[in-house]
Amino acid sequence: MLSAYPELVEFLPCKSPEAWVNWAIENQTLLLNDHAHCEKKAASTAMSLMYRYVDRDNLLHKMSRLAREELLHFEQVHKLMRKRGVAYEHLTASRYADGMRKHIRTHEPARLVDTLIIGAFVEARSCERFAILAPHLDEELSRFYVSLLKSEARHFEDYLELAQEYANEAIDDRVAFFRELERQLITEPDVEFRVHSGPPGVN
Repeated sequence: MLSAYPELVEFLPCKSPEAWVNWAIENQTLLLNDHAHCEKKAASTAMSLMYRYVDRDNLLHKMSRLAREELLHFEQVHKLMRKRGVAYEHLTASRYADGMRKHIRTHEPARLVDTLIIGAFVEARSCERFAILAPHLDEELSRFYVSLLKSEARHFEDYLELAQEYANEAIDDRVAFFRELERQLITEPDVEFRVHSGPPGVN
Protein backbone atom coordinates (compact mmCIF):
# COMPACT_ATOMS: atom_id res chain seq x y z
CA MET A 1 0.00 0.00 0.00
CA LEU A 2 2.77 2.41 0.89
CA SER A 3 4.46 1.69 -2.43
CA ALA A 4 2.09 4.29 -3.88
CA TYR A 5 3.73 6.94 -1.69
CA PRO A 6 7.51 6.58 -2.18
CA GLU A 7 8.24 10.15 -1.06
CA LEU A 8 6.53 9.45 2.26
CA VAL A 9 8.44 6.21 2.81
CA GLU A 10 11.71 8.00 2.04
CA PHE A 11 10.80 10.85 4.39
CA LEU A 12 10.22 8.65 7.44
CA PRO A 13 13.32 7.36 9.24
CA CYS A 14 12.05 3.82 9.86
CA LYS A 15 9.13 1.42 9.66
CA SER A 16 6.88 1.00 12.67
CA PRO A 17 8.10 -1.84 14.90
CA GLU A 18 6.24 -5.13 14.45
CA ALA A 19 5.69 -5.18 18.21
CA TRP A 20 3.69 -1.95 17.89
CA VAL A 21 1.53 -3.48 15.14
CA ASN A 22 0.70 -6.45 17.37
CA TRP A 23 0.01 -4.09 20.28
CA ALA A 24 -2.43 -2.12 18.12
CA ILE A 25 -4.27 -5.26 17.00
CA GLU A 26 -4.69 -6.24 20.66
CA ASN A 27 -5.96 -2.76 21.64
CA GLN A 28 -8.42 -1.78 18.92
CA THR A 29 -10.78 0.03 21.30
CA LEU A 30 -7.89 2.21 22.47
CA LEU A 31 -6.71 2.58 18.87
CA LEU A 32 -10.05 4.05 17.82
CA ASN A 33 -10.23 6.30 20.86
CA ASP A 34 -6.76 7.74 20.36
CA HIS A 35 -7.30 7.99 16.60
CA ALA A 36 -10.31 10.21 17.26
CA HIS A 37 -8.19 12.38 19.53
CA CYS A 38 -5.46 12.58 16.89
CA GLU A 39 -7.88 13.80 14.22
CA LYS A 40 -9.28 16.44 16.57
CA LYS A 41 -5.79 17.59 17.55
CA ALA A 42 -4.75 17.78 13.91
CA ALA A 43 -7.70 20.04 13.14
CA SER A 44 -6.86 22.16 16.18
CA THR A 45 -3.23 22.50 15.09
CA ALA A 46 -4.28 23.68 11.63
CA MET A 47 -6.69 26.22 13.10
CA SER A 48 -4.06 27.45 15.55
CA LEU A 49 -1.66 28.10 12.68
CA MET A 50 -4.37 30.03 10.85
CA TYR A 51 -4.97 32.25 13.89
CA ARG A 52 -1.27 32.86 14.56
CA TYR A 53 -0.08 33.49 11.00
CA VAL A 54 -2.87 35.53 9.43
CA ASP A 55 -0.53 37.10 6.86
CA ARG A 56 0.57 33.79 5.29
CA ASP A 57 -1.84 33.38 2.40
CA ASN A 58 -0.79 29.91 1.25
CA LEU A 59 -0.78 28.64 4.83
CA LEU A 60 -4.32 29.92 5.35
CA HIS A 61 -5.50 28.15 2.21
CA LYS A 62 -3.87 24.80 2.95
CA MET A 63 -4.62 24.76 6.68
CA SER A 64 -8.27 25.65 6.14
CA ARG A 65 -8.70 22.65 3.85
CA LEU A 66 -6.68 20.44 6.16
CA ALA A 67 -8.73 21.40 9.23
CA ARG A 68 -11.99 20.55 7.43
CA GLU A 69 -10.65 17.16 6.36
CA GLU A 70 -9.34 16.33 9.83
CA LEU A 71 -12.71 17.19 11.39
CA LEU A 72 -14.43 14.99 8.81
CA HIS A 73 -12.06 12.17 9.77
CA PHE A 74 -12.89 12.75 13.42
CA GLU A 75 -16.59 12.46 12.63
CA GLN A 76 -15.97 9.24 10.71
CA VAL A 77 -13.95 7.68 13.54
CA HIS A 78 -16.52 8.79 16.11
CA LYS A 79 -19.31 7.26 14.02
CA LEU A 80 -17.42 3.95 13.91
CA MET A 81 -16.91 4.11 17.66
CA ARG A 82 -20.62 4.68 18.33
CA LYS A 83 -21.51 1.82 15.99
CA ARG A 84 -19.16 -0.49 17.92
CA GLY A 85 -20.18 0.71 21.36
CA VAL A 86 -16.78 2.30 22.03
CA ALA A 87 -16.93 5.26 24.41
CA TYR A 88 -15.02 8.40 23.49
CA GLU A 89 -12.92 9.07 26.58
CA HIS A 90 -10.17 11.42 27.68
CA LEU A 91 -6.67 10.03 27.16
CA THR A 92 -3.30 11.25 28.32
CA ALA A 93 -1.13 12.55 25.51
CA SER A 94 1.53 10.31 24.01
CA ARG A 95 5.14 11.31 24.44
CA TYR A 96 5.49 11.48 20.64
CA ALA A 97 4.08 14.95 20.01
CA ASP A 98 5.50 16.46 23.19
CA GLY A 99 8.85 14.86 22.45
CA MET A 100 8.94 16.64 19.09
CA ARG A 101 7.43 19.98 20.10
CA LYS A 102 9.79 20.65 22.99
CA HIS A 103 12.51 21.19 20.37
CA ILE A 104 10.63 23.93 18.50
CA ARG A 105 12.71 27.09 18.28
CA THR A 106 11.14 30.21 19.78
CA HIS A 107 12.08 32.88 17.21
CA GLU A 108 10.35 33.43 13.88
CA PRO A 109 10.26 32.18 11.21
CA ALA A 110 12.09 29.23 12.83
CA ARG A 111 9.15 28.56 15.16
CA LEU A 112 6.75 28.26 12.23
CA VAL A 113 9.17 26.16 10.18
CA ASP A 114 9.74 23.68 13.02
CA THR A 115 6.01 23.42 13.70
CA LEU A 116 5.36 22.66 10.03
CA ILE A 117 8.14 20.06 9.83
CA ILE A 118 6.73 18.32 12.91
CA GLY A 119 3.29 18.40 11.30
CA ALA A 120 4.76 16.66 8.26
CA PHE A 121 6.20 13.86 10.40
CA VAL A 122 2.97 13.41 12.34
CA GLU A 123 0.92 13.11 9.14
CA ALA A 124 3.45 10.84 7.44
CA ARG A 125 3.65 8.51 10.44
CA SER A 126 -0.14 8.39 10.69
CA CYS A 127 -0.34 7.40 7.02
CA GLU A 128 2.31 4.70 7.48
CA ARG A 129 0.55 3.25 10.50
CA PHE A 130 -2.87 3.16 8.86
CA ALA A 131 -1.31 1.34 5.90
CA ILE A 132 0.46 -1.33 7.95
CA LEU A 133 -2.57 -1.89 10.19
CA ALA A 134 -5.19 -2.17 7.45
CA PRO A 135 -4.41 -5.79 6.42
CA HIS A 136 -4.78 -6.95 10.04
CA LEU A 137 -8.18 -5.39 10.81
CA ASP A 138 -11.78 -6.32 10.04
CA GLU A 139 -13.13 -5.35 6.62
CA GLU A 140 -14.94 -2.19 7.74
CA LEU A 141 -12.03 -0.77 9.70
CA SER A 142 -9.50 -1.82 7.08
CA ARG A 143 -11.47 -0.10 4.33
CA PHE A 144 -11.74 3.05 6.43
CA TYR A 145 -7.99 3.22 7.11
CA VAL A 146 -7.14 2.65 3.46
CA SER A 147 -9.50 5.51 2.57
CA LEU A 148 -7.48 7.88 4.77
CA LEU A 149 -4.12 7.23 3.13
CA LYS A 150 -4.42 9.66 0.22
CA SER A 151 -5.41 12.66 2.31
CA GLU A 152 -2.87 11.94 5.05
CA ALA A 153 -0.12 11.67 2.45
CA ARG A 154 -1.19 14.99 0.92
CA HIS A 155 -1.19 16.60 4.37
CA PHE A 156 2.41 15.52 4.87
CA GLU A 157 3.37 17.13 1.56
CA ASP A 158 1.46 20.34 2.36
CA TYR A 159 3.25 20.75 5.67
CA LEU A 160 6.66 20.14 4.14
CA GLU A 161 6.06 22.50 1.22
CA LEU A 162 4.91 25.26 3.58
CA ALA A 163 7.98 24.76 5.78
CA GLN A 164 10.24 25.27 2.77
CA GLU A 165 8.23 28.24 1.53
CA TYR A 166 8.48 30.17 4.79
CA ALA A 167 12.00 29.17 5.86
CA ASN A 168 13.95 31.59 3.63
CA GLU A 169 16.70 28.94 3.59
CA ALA A 170 17.18 25.22 3.07
CA ILE A 171 15.39 23.07 5.65
CA ASP A 172 17.36 19.85 5.10
CA ASP A 173 19.31 20.10 8.35
CA ARG A 174 16.19 20.78 10.39
CA VAL A 175 14.31 17.92 8.72
CA ALA A 176 17.25 15.63 9.49
CA PHE A 177 17.20 16.73 13.14
CA PHE A 178 13.51 15.90 13.54
CA ARG A 179 13.86 12.69 11.51
CA GLU A 180 16.37 11.31 14.01
CA LEU A 181 14.18 12.45 16.90
CA GLU A 182 11.16 10.78 15.30
CA ARG A 183 13.09 7.54 14.88
CA GLN A 184 13.92 7.51 18.58
CA LEU A 185 10.33 8.20 19.62
CA ILE A 186 8.95 5.48 17.32
CA THR A 187 11.45 2.76 18.25
CA GLU A 188 11.87 3.34 22.00
CA PRO A 189 9.37 1.47 24.21
CA ASP A 190 6.25 3.03 25.73
CA VAL A 191 4.13 1.89 28.65
CA GLU A 192 0.85 3.16 27.14
CA PHE A 193 -0.44 2.29 23.68
CA ARG A 194 -1.15 5.21 21.40
CA VAL A 195 -1.42 5.73 17.64
CA HIS A 196 2.04 7.31 17.72
CA SER A 197 3.61 5.32 20.57
CA GLY A 198 6.67 3.14 20.39
CA PRO A 199 6.56 -0.62 20.97
CA PRO A 200 5.32 -1.91 24.33
CA GLY A 201 7.67 -1.52 27.26
CA VAL A 202 7.52 -2.72 30.84
CA ASN A 203 5.10 -1.11 33.29
